[in-house]
Amino acid sequence: MQNKSKFLRMKESKKDSEKEVWDPIQIRSSSGNPLVHGSSSRPIPKLMVWLILFVSFIYVIYTLKLLASSAEDSYDDIPFTSSLHRSLLNPNRTAEMTKEKASLHPHRDAREKQVGLLRMPKAPPRWRPTEIHDVVFGIAASSKLWKKRKEYIKIWYKPDRMRGVVWLDNRVKYSAEDNRTLPPVRFSSDTSKFQYTNSQGHRSAIRISRIVTETLSMKMDNVRWFVMGDDDTVFITENLIRVLRKYDHTQYYYIGSLSESHIQNIFFSYSMAYGGGGFAISYPLAKALSKMQDRCIQRYPGLYGSDDRMQACMAELGVPLTKELGFHQYDVYGNLFGLLAAHPVTPLVSLHHLDVVEPIYPNVTRVQALNHLMLPAKLDSAGIMQQSICYDKTRSWTISVSWGFTIQVFRGIFSPREIEMPSRTFLNWYKRADYTAYSFNTRPVSRNPCQKPFVFYMSSVGMHSKLNTTVSKYDRHRVPHPPCRWKMADPNNLQMVIVYKKPDPNLWNRSPRRNCCRVMKTKEPRTMEVDVGVCKEGEFSEI
Repeated sequence: MQNKSKFLRMKESKKDSEKEVWDPIQIRSSSGNPLVHGSSSRPIPKLMVWLILFVSFIYVIYTLKLLASSAEDSYDDIPFTSSLHRSLLNPNRTAEMTKEKASLHPHRDAREKQVGLLRMPKAPPRWRPTEIHDVVFGIAASSKLWKKRKEYIKIWYKPDRMRGVVWLDNRVKYSAEDNRTLPPVRFSSDTSKFQYTNSQGHRSAIRISRIVTETLSMKMDNVRWFVMGDDDTVFITENLIRVLRKYDHTQYYYIGSLSESHIQNIFFSYSMAYGGGGFAISYPLAKALSKMQDRCIQRYPGLYGSDDRMQACMAELGVPLTKELGFHQYDVYGNLFGLLAAHPVTPLVSLHHLDVVEPIYPNVTRVQALNHLMLPAKLDSAGIMQQSICYDKTRSWTISVSWGFTIQVFRGIFSPREIEMPSRTFLNWYKRADYTAYSFNTRPVSRNPCQKPFVFYMSSVGMHSKLNTTVSKYDRHRVPHPPCRWKMADPNNLQMVIVYKKPDPNLWNRSPRRNCCRVMKTKEPRTMEVDVGVCKEGEFSEI
């Protein structure tokens, strides 16, 4: 019993001592009440939670820092960044912060500028359409014909808006007026080192074939296209630009058209641009050509002209001809009326061989006729020479309008399929060849006196400012007409045709289609009025 009581007293004293040890560890509130009760094992999970949260926070911060540094390393591949957006949205604030940084840390700012210069991406160039000042003309000219042919260049070249160079073979007289109205003149370099073995041609072909390369060597700024032409080539420059805008000037392009003569195309190539009608070469292609052209020319001493030498080098570069039908070589003789009155559905870009064909308007010189053509071209260049076909069903007449040039009125009803074909008012370049020697379809000039067209040429054109409409007048061409026995309305009584047409600069931004024309009612029996414009819904040239 005594031992048992002793044991109980020892146990109680042990409990008291344990209580004294743990009581100070208890966490109390400001009021003195304990916040944690029980054994010491309960605070351990809470500490672990805080530790885990702390480690996670450090991990997130470290990860974000890594992502930020990797984004800076790939900055060159990002066209726009948040800092760039901030600088654009608030440029003044950005400038103030930059000045403060520079004053506090001049050395670090210098280093950051160097790094910034390395890392700052080149802003993508803002896309803009090709304009006339992006084009440089290279004009092949002969000193022997310069006095006459320089007048053709003055018709279309505008020194205040255009860039170009006339390349001559010898010195010529250059008046004060020439300085104001013509491109600068340069003399082609010596080509005597190149072989020329074609007995039918002339070695000036080598000089002319190098004009694009020599123009490139002048190192003009901001050039997209080099356009080649002869001194007897006339360009409708607004339409030239419309054509070039269709193509990416940063790629290799060789743009032009063929000859009207099938024999010419067979003899030279159906893959060759004829330089008299003009052709365009993109700047990158011109650079590639300049690096190899002299070696290329040496490989073809037997070729006839400059155009086939150019095409031979294009073949070595692997660049095909991109055909645009608005470049006109006009390898024909005689009267261009049939070709121009049925112009293909494409912008009129150029005219060539003007010395060997008749003036395009009657009773004037060639230069006067071309200056006359420029009057409607200034008002609506997209629509110049564009054909429309319609019918006066009350009088059974067929009307063909070539806007800005001519109008034909036929007795009877002719299908559009027939009227859109050029009539053979011209002769082939090879005079012994017949109509099968053309590279396109033609129709004969009718021998039936009742089917001969009554022709009206444009005499004046102007703009009706209130209606925003061009008003062009076409006077009857006075030539004798043989008598016709058909019992129907006679166009012989018509003296004038008036055409109303709204300018349509976006004509060639749409899919190619002829405009429609409509014969309007008029009280004047000797005058016909016609409206020309975009075809309405469901409208077509119905017979």
